[in-house]
Amino acid sequence: MAAKFIPRKIFPHYESIPRSYFLGHHRAGLEKMKNMLSSVDYIIECRDFRAPVTSINPMFEEALGDKSRMIVYTKRDLGGTQRAAVQQTEKKIRNLDPKSAVFFVSSSSNKDTAPVIKYLRNDAYGPDRLVGCRVMVVGMPNVGKSTLINALRNQGMKKAKAVRTGDQPGITRKIGTPVKIVEREEGSDVYVLDTPGVFVPYMPDAERMLKLALCGCVKDAIIPPTTIADYLLYHINLHNPQVYQRWSEPTNEVMPLLHAFARHAGLLAKGGIANIDLAALRFIQRWRAGELGKFILDDVDAEHERRQHETGEEPGPSMTQAIKAAKLARKQRNSQA
Repeated sequence: MAAKFIPRKIFPHYESIPRSYFLGHHRAGLEKMKNMLSSVDYIIECRDFRAPVTSINPMFEEALGDKSRMIVYTKRDLGGTQRAAVQQTEKKIRNLDPKSAVFFVSSSSNKDTAPVIKYLRNDAYGPDRLVGCRVMVVGMPNVGKSTLINALRNQGMKKAKAVRTGDQPGITRKIGTPVKIVEREEGSDVYVLDTPGVFVPYMPDAERMLKLALCGCVKDAIIPPTTIADYLLYHINLHNPQVYQRWSEPTNEVMPLLHAFARHAGLLAKGGIANIDLAALRFIQRWRAGELGKFILDDVDAEHERRQHETGEEPGPSMTQAIKAAKLARKQRNSQA
């Protein structure tokens, strides 16, 4: 009789995970956002539904001040299959930001943006009817900002997409030109501005870095794809290991699984040797497309509990402190090399 499969309860391979992905255009984009605040009337902050806590960038709180804000969680369709469970999760996520309007949109349907358009039509106004209302869309890299703008334009104006999108971060490198998404008879139309994704200068928690890499917020070359695939396998096993049964029995060992996956997909190098890195990337991409289970990586209940107990704690690091920490970590890694 075969032994019962027991999935790993923790993922132990954190030592080699880089903690920084704050690129030049991230810094430049954030500074340009700050400089444009006086001409912006509204903020839409995008977060990834699959990582609703980890995809929050605290620098936006510091940089964007007290502008009116809406939060839109993207890719809801990739975060669960049971409607009741997804709705319960949405309720918990809304409670993370009780003072903000919160919406959820999918990656496959523009109709999900109809409530967002309705809200902006009723709530987003600028000081001048001729100029209209300017809405800045911000978020982590590759969280779905450009896709959201195209969906809003399609839903609000019945027009084709206006901004370029891609499956890797860094497609948008500068703040775009205004895109009209709401037209009002009395004027004061609503325009949105696409912005570059902005990462945090230093990520002290290695697991959060892995979550963002798995969701595609970090370029695939930053962390070895086999490490990301192993982290994905760890999560799949906690939910439903049967999703990869065509390639392997339930397993905690990623390399045999990737070898089998590579052979099945024909990802072979010269001599019939499995191309493991390419297999790992394809395995990850299948999950990002919803083909290897749909689940949330963050524990929202734990985040609520953490927030309830944080009263009296020291505030988190400022942007300047975070940048210094990133430089120090880089120096330490270089000295160890």
